[in-house]
Amino acid sequence: MRTIIAALAVSLLSVAGLSAPVSIELPNDLTAFADIPGGPSAEAVNNNCRACHSASMVLTQPRLTRAEWTAEVAKMRNIYKAPVDPADDAAIIDWLVAMSDKLAPKAAG
Repeated sequence: MRTIIAALAVSLLSVAGLSAPVSIELPNDLTAFADIPGGPSAEAVNNNCRACHSASMVLTQPRLTRAEWTAEVAKMRNIYKAPVDPADDAAIIDWLVAMSDKLAPKAAG
């Protein structure tokens, strides 16, 4: 009987620990995304993405294709409910693709 009570107590404590409030601190990186020289403006990215993403976080992402970036932007709006203006999708995706190409150029051959 004591074993059952002890197991129940441990279970209740575990559940109580899982329901405790969680605090998340976003990075205090106020650096704006830069325009890509000879490429797209960062205006749409700065207007839509900086509320949640730091420039340093975005600049360390793996190189993605246009289709993958398109899916990422849709995920931010549809899954995470980010207030991304659909009218800015093309400009955001163009910038992300150009940024990816600039940071991680395609292998020759």
